[in-house]
Amino acid sequence: MSLDQMDYKIIGALTEDSRKPLRELANELGIPFSTLYSKIKRLENMKIITKYVAVCDYSRLGYALTAITEITVSKGKLVEIEKKVAVMNNVISVYDVTGESDIMIVTKFRTPEELSAFTKKLLSLEYVERTYTHVVLNIIKEDLKMNI
Repeated sequence: MSLDQMDYKIIGALTEDSRKPLRELANELGIPFSTLYSKIKRLENMKIITKYVAVCDYSRLGYALTAITEITVSKGKLVEIEKKVAVMNNVISVYDVTGESDIMIVTKFRTPEELSAFTKKLLSLEYVERTYTHVVLNIIKEDLKMNI
């Protein structure tokens, strides 16, 4: 996987605004449209760019409560539980982690009651031994975009 400086500039520009017209982006980057287009297709084929999505402010949609939950799994059923949790409503991220817990998830809820029901549902899953939930008080940064 060999990327040049222009590839990194393209990735940076697309993570900033993937809706920008490609002709405008090519002009800003100082490269021909055809070069930009072929580089983007190459990045997609290499699975570096995997999708284009709208980034939502979930709090404006009523999801004002964010929780980070640690999950401990028994009997070697980690992958099975990760797959089940990944498709559950309210789940934003699922991480396979080291340490005392096996899985960490990030979730969003409208009310504490929704969080409570979700936690009870997690605990009812076979092989889930324990959960430990952290309620987020303030979000300082929430963004999958990073400078590369």
